[in-house]
Amino acid sequence: MLCPLICDQVKRQLKWFLGGGASILVAIQFANPARTNPPVTPGRGFLASNAPPPEVAAILRDACYDCHSDETRWPWYSRVAPVSWFVANHVKDGRRHLNFSDWPNGESLREVQKLRHIRGQVSSGKRPLPSYTWIHTSARLSADQRDRLPARRRQPGPRRRR
Repeated sequence: MLCPLICDQVKRQLKWFLGGGASILVAIQFANPARTNPPVTPGRGFLASNAPPPEVAAILRDACYDCHSDETRWPWYSRVAPVSWFVANHVKDGRRHLNFSDWPNGESLREVQKLRHIRGQVSSGKRPLPSYTWIHTSARLSADQRDRLPARRRQPGPRRRR
């Protein structure tokens, strides 16, 4: 009858499909991106130059530093493709936009702009990303923790004309 023939054919196709999929997953493990942490220059980072209270430093390390510093703690899943591609690209983009290890010390205007941007992103709930806090529960920030993050204002002075 027709059912045993169709069932055998479906089983055969399913075996080929699963076998091919497993082969592809194994093969892509050899194409993992580099997971690097460039050397950190002492005294150049945000925590070294600003010395925030210990609880603020802990918040920044838990919620920000893995993507936005050269001190990334690479988790086990960052070694498994294709997730490794997402994680490495995310860290690369995060460092490009904001790197706490390369803080603009002595450049007060740039520093103020970065702090305002950080404060805005965190207070609006855009950061840390949900894809990060889903796995890293310690990075989920309460309203109190969000309020503790640094927010410096420019010193009053003469206004610039536009």
